[in-house]
Amino acid sequence: MKIETYLFGSVDVSPDKVIDFPSGLVAFPDAKHFMLAHESDQGRPTSFTLQSLDDPMLALQIVDPATLGFHYELALTDAENDLLQSPAPEDVSVMLILFKSEMEGKAISPSLRAPLIINTKDRVGLQKVMETINSNITLSNLSSPV
Repeated sequence: MKIETYLFGSVDVSPDKVIDFPSGLVAFPDAKHFMLAHESDQGRPTSFTLQSLDDPMLALQIVDPATLGFHYELALTDAENDLLQSPAPEDVSVMLILFKSEMEGKAISPSLRAPLIINTKDRVGLQKVMETINSNITLSNLSSPV
């Protein structure tokens, strides 16, 4: 299928490459179908663009938390596990949405309390919103000793 996007212009998207978020995303509940884009000439990508197929103007930059020194161990509810179609652990990717923080001088920050969880095999995902960040997130690769 051919879609129009703000960032990439007209793009051909194979239906088997679409990632569905049945519950939408925080602040974008009607955006349920996405594609991933990344620069292919730089080896293994560290960041991706999550382009909405429902809204050509919606594109989110996402990263693997490990590239920022974070490791998530998340417990899924039965409903979340059902929505993700009970994936094997090796078929799950956790990603963080990057956003521009107006309060921090327009710095780019990751959304640590609302990671995306994607079943890469069945191409379905959800955004897990956590009230607080518990000790199940660890920070590594600190640039200076504490």
